[in-house]
Amino acid sequence: MSHKFKFCPQCATELEYIAQLEDGGEKERLRCVACGYTHWNNPTPVLAAVIEYQGKILLAQNAAWSGKMFALITGFMEAGETPKGGIAREIMEETSLEATELNLIGVYDFQRMNQIIIAYHAVCHGEVKLSPELVDYKLFEFDQVKCWPAGTGYALADWLRSRGHEPQFVEFPKRA
Repeated sequence: MSHKFKFCPQCATELEYIAQLEDGGEKERLRCVACGYTHWNNPTPVLAAVIEYQGKILLAQNAAWSGKMFALITGFMEAGETPKGGIAREIMEETSLEATELNLIGVYDFQRMNQIIIAYHAVCHGEVKLSPELVDYKLFEFDQVKCWPAGTGYALADWLRSRGHEPQFVEFPKRA
């Protein structure tokens, strides 16, 4: 089991995997033997947008990514905001575009990153000015965009199907 927490955030004792009886049966989690703290390791909500801009789909390339992958605009929801408000903020921060329409596509699991993705279709207007987080963007025709076999790629595929387009998926090499 991989985890990021090694020490208790309350008392700094090293955390240990300890099984305890919980609702639904016994569950092994990182726990503190000194103060009883439990690291629940629940999924983090992430917001994503299929941006419709000038009649096309806008995908962006993150500065931190290797290769030439283009994907949806995403970001973490902040305390005190709604999912809709959060994705409108992320779109504005990352592209300078204003979302004039936001509609929920669906909710998707992304277990590899321990995230839950809340995906919206966003109709956007304005002039694209990328944040330093992004290095490039491309506009794709609905029938030319390629989806990827992971959380946000499935959201894009579902949205394309809702518009009468059969999604095409890119093939990723198998990991060893």
